Amino acid sequence: MGAIQHEQTHVRRSSSMSFALRWKHENLRLISKAALISFALTFMFLMMLYGTATKKVSVVVNGQETVVYTKQWDLQRLLDEQKITVGEHDRLSAALDSKVKNGDRITIEHAKPLQLTADGEQKTHYTVATTVGDALKDLNVTVGELDKVNPSLDAELPPSGEIQIVRVKKEMEEVSEKVAFSVVKKNDPQLVKGKEQIVQEGQEGVVLKTTEKVYEDGVLVSEQVVGEKVQTESVNKVVAIGTKNPVVVLSASSPNLQEVTKGGVSFGVKQVINNVTLTAYTASVASTGKSAEHPQFGITSSGTRVTEGRTIAVDPKVVPLGWWVYIDGLGFRRAEDTGSAVKGNVIDVYFDSGSYANKFGMKRGYTVYVIGPKKPTAD
Repeated sequence: MGAIQHEQTHVRRSSSMSFALRWKHENLRLISKAALISFALTFMFLMMLYGTATKKVSVVVNGQETVVYTKQWDLQRLLDEQKITVGEHDRLSAALDSKVKNGDRITIEHAKPLQLTADGEQKTHYTVATTVGDALKDLNVTVGELDKVNPSLDAELPPSGEIQIVRVKKEMEEVSEKVAFSVVKKNDPQLVKGKEQIVQEGQEGVVLKTTEKVYEDGVLVSEQVVGEKVQTESVNKVVAIGTKNPVVVLSASSPNLQEVTKGGVSFGVKQVINNVTLTAYTASVASTGKSAEHPQFGITSSGTRVTEGRTIAVDPKVVPLGWWVYIDGLGFRRAEDTGSAVKGNVIDVYFDSGSYANKFGMKRGYTVYVIGPKKPTAD
């Protein structure tokens, strides 16, 4: 019986301990739930206080600042409350779903449409800038140093919103050009009149020209030479021009070129020599180198004896010996003699008197008519 009593006592103790543990566990759950509910209610209360509290906010629209008082707790509600519209291209300092706090400063910039023509295209952009230059920077549009912008970069955006950029490009080009040579003509007394002879051949030169070309939107608008450099000098062509009277080989059969009348006598002329120089000589030693005792004293190259009023010394290449000529101012004379100083258009007229010959001197510009072997007569 004692054993039976012991088992009953053990059972009653176990039941009491289980109840205490259950009670303690239930109380802890209740306490936790109560704490959570209390925290939630407190948070909701604080949120209600925050949401319904009046907040002072500065709103700046396109540079115009306004202070507003609001109980709205996000930016979108605030803007709706203030009837401020915001487009997709406008700029805001905060996101539309951001929370509004007391003392906030909200900036809004309304974007304006801009028609940009550049690089062969016209596109519509939006910008909040007020000047052309700032607008292009805002759109990340690069402008070259030479590019033309209309309106200018420092101008305000035009009401039409139209901006044009003309791309300007300069290119330098080097071109070789030939330089023509000059022709230089020089008189040559050794060359027969009417003849020309090339003394030096001409040679073209070469000049290197630097040309600046300006393109606007790919179209050439100007071109100018900005530099020149001679690579090869040109060489002049030199031409000799004959001034020597042609030597005419005359003969008795040579035709008359014209008929003239001098001193009442008409005669045919085979050649007319202009600009003849006249000099004078005598039979003296000073003129001929022969003294009066010399066997050939007074004898001409043609074998005749010198005679004043008839004898002249000539260049046989110009006037054949034995031929008659008519000299303006002197009359008819016969080519009978020659002399070392008598060359070309020079005639030495014989005089008996040495003093008169010296007085005669040298006379230029005479005209001589070459007649022929026979002296003309009045008949």
